[in-house]
Amino acid sequence: MQSLVALLGAVASFISLVKGDTCSELRANTNIEVSAPVSPSYIAEQTEYWSASCSALKPSCIIFPKSAAEVSTIISVLNTNDEHFAVKSGGHSPNNYYASVDGGPLISTQNLDHANLDPATGILDFGPGNRLDGLARKLQGTGWTFVGGRIGNTGTGGLMLGGGLSYMSAQHGWSASSVLEYELVLPNGTITYPSATNHPNLFKALKGGGNNFGIVTNYKTQAYPQGDVWGGNLLFLRTPATDKKILQAVRDFTEYNTDDRAAVIVTAERAQVNLVDSWILFLFYDGPTPPAGTFTNFTSIGPITNTARTRTYADLMTFSNWVVLKGFQVQIGTETIPLPSTTHSVEVLEGIHAHWRNISLTTLAVPGIVASIAYQPFPKRIAAAARAKSPDLIDANPDADKLIIEMNYAFLNPFDYPLMDGKMQQTYGGIRERVLNWQAEGKLAADVDLPVFMNYGFYRQDYFGRLKPENRALARQVADEVDPDGLFRNRTGGWKP
Repeated sequence: MQSLVALLGAVASFISLVKGDTCSELRANTNIEVSAPVSPSYIAEQTEYWSASCSALKPSCIIFPKSAAEVSTIISVLNTNDEHFAVKSGGHSPNNYYASVDGGPLISTQNLDHANLDPATGILDFGPGNRLDGLARKLQGTGWTFVGGRIGNTGTGGLMLGGGLSYMSAQHGWSASSVLEYELVLPNGTITYPSATNHPNLFKALKGGGNNFGIVTNYKTQAYPQGDVWGGNLLFLRTPATDKKILQAVRDFTEYNTDDRAAVIVTAERAQVNLVDSWILFLFYDGPTPPAGTFTNFTSIGPITNTARTRTYADLMTFSNWVVLKGFQVQIGTETIPLPSTTHSVEVLEGIHAHWRNISLTTLAVPGIVASIAYQPFPKRIAAAARAKSPDLIDANPDADKLIIEMNYAFLNPFDYPLMDGKMQQTYGGIRERVLNWQAEGKLAADVDLPVFMNYGFYRQDYFGRLKPENRALARQVADEVDPDGLFRNRTGGWKP
């Protein structure tokens, strides 16, 4: 009888192992913090997503490692079962299952929030648990800054792995361009330190390769001197005449601005039944005051509100968080386009904008809808600065100016997700179709690489398929080398090479 009981116990243990129960294993055998669905830390962490659709997915537990060694232990346990899992930094990706999971464990990097600066060299080590606004506050008063994104609530982990577009990219390249070394827990649990001289292919793949190669627990980066900055928003009421002026201004700024300290984001936004129909511009200058004339093409159009002023970078990061709409379902998509010549700028930019207005018009009856499109300069100098720092998968050629276009839909009812999924595809798909047609007609440069920018990509877009073939092949080669059993390829969300 005792033998039978022992046998049944062994069978039960085997079945549990096969089914996978990382949460119970870690609770029973480690001191790693593991939060159950009823715990306050679980509930709080689940609210820290930009999209309520991600919050609606319920992990079996949330694990809060405090070190690379603890992450290694978690990975080792995951290798004994077949559970799907996710890794979350700030939760700003609205794509379901990319940093969220339903029924499997969620690894939150919240406690990996260290930030250690060498004030003599500007070498900055920080963890993926930092958000941009928090990291900026930690650096305030040091005289140093990091090349981060533009919205303070953004987590550093996803930003860096996707490349990271910054107000300072024309000076220093992508956010990832300034990484000198990664601390990385590989899919087999080994801790390694990729750099330009140690596993250089892995080092390159981590810059724009997403979550395919393990879990980064530290970014060793080069910080840069910085004092006060100047920045804020311009608000314009939308009219057809304003559309023309602002679109022309962003085109001209992309080509003609020669001050790499200056940056803009030009955003059109409309809300339910056109209660809001406006332009919101983000202006930035890496210095206390921009030289006269830097932003005149925009300010001369006549904003009704101008919040731009001298402030700390930390203040600017915190100020930007008004764009995060808590409680909304969020979808983001993107396209990259060649900058049109002055000859074809009206047809191209006004054509794209008219397409967005036509599609977004059909969404205005959706409860809570907020639709936006952002035109973001991608001048040749960003590509040149990135290449000068280190190789990356984006590998943009510095031979043509471009625009990165970001499209957002936010809405309240989760039952509208399939409808809005289709609208998002129509929006970016229509832009892509128009660009290809204009290239065929000779109205846009045809020999220009136009990657999908990972940080803004919709889950249906083919991120790796839009990279240069040799870079996609490198990413696949590195993934196969570091993850031969497919732990991250088969059991996490996200784009796969």
